Amino acid sequence: MTFADTFLAVLRRFGWWDLLDVLIVAVVIYEILKLLRGTRAVQMALGAGFLVLLFYLSQGVHLETVNWLIRNVVGYIVFALIVLFQADIRRALAHAGRTPFGNYFARTQRAEEMIEEIVVASGLLSAQRAGGIVAVERSIGLRNYIEGGIPLDATITYDLLVTIFRPGTPLHDGAVIIQGERVAAAACFLPLTVNPQISKDYGTRHRAAIGLTEETDAVTVIVSEETGRISLALDGAIESGLTADTLRERLRNLLTVRRREPRELSQQTSL
Repeated sequence: MTFADTFLAVLRRFGWWDLLDVLIVAVVIYEILKLLRGTRAVQMALGAGFLVLLFYLSQGVHLETVNWLIRNVVGYIVFALIVLFQADIRRALAHAGRTPFGNYFARTQRAEEMIEEIVVASGLLSAQRAGGIVAVERSIGLRNYIEGGIPLDATITYDLLVTIFRPGTPLHDGAVIIQGERVAAAACFLPLTVNPQISKDYGTRHRAAIGLTEETDAVTVIVSEETGRISLALDGAIESGLTADTLRERLRNLLTVRRREPRELSQQTSL
């Protein structure tokens, strides 16, 4: 029987359950390798592989002492590994327990928290007549603008946003960009719109917010330094005079439902 005949015979006996069995094993091995990558466990895994190789090698060439030593020591090694890598084991079990639905609800909860921080910060800036502009990245990346600012990679809190836009601080000028529900950078310079239909009453912050949303699908919240009005820019259009509740609802529709609104934001004639 040739190799081709043997291969075809194996394929004939290979059913759907066998395919599922192989796929499950492949996924498990892949996830284990992802968890091991970049951790101390990589070196331990290599050491364990060497012991397994040495065990079978000692059996093959009749190294009885080496084989006996490995068989008697391996049990203690397992307990030692459990103690040494208990944190990694907990992380692996927690990762295995995550489901797509759990990840979806976790992302939604984080987005809700981010929205609330932005709304509270906007309200405080409005009350203090402190100008501010916050851009939230969606499907189109804002890396070019992030690299031009001051990198932060910080947790989103209203205290941080208000502090950044406090008049006189080094990061006051420019925009804050939020990427992946974290403050990626501050003092970022955005492209100004050249749309002649935009009211001349809008200042640099508003024109920068509109310019960014003309080029990307980002959502931008602006607080006017002169009037304290809160505005939202999207798809090259801007809506001014938003209340905290209206802003919260707008951001929820845009950032938690993950859908893009049409160009329905009305052009305002004044700040």
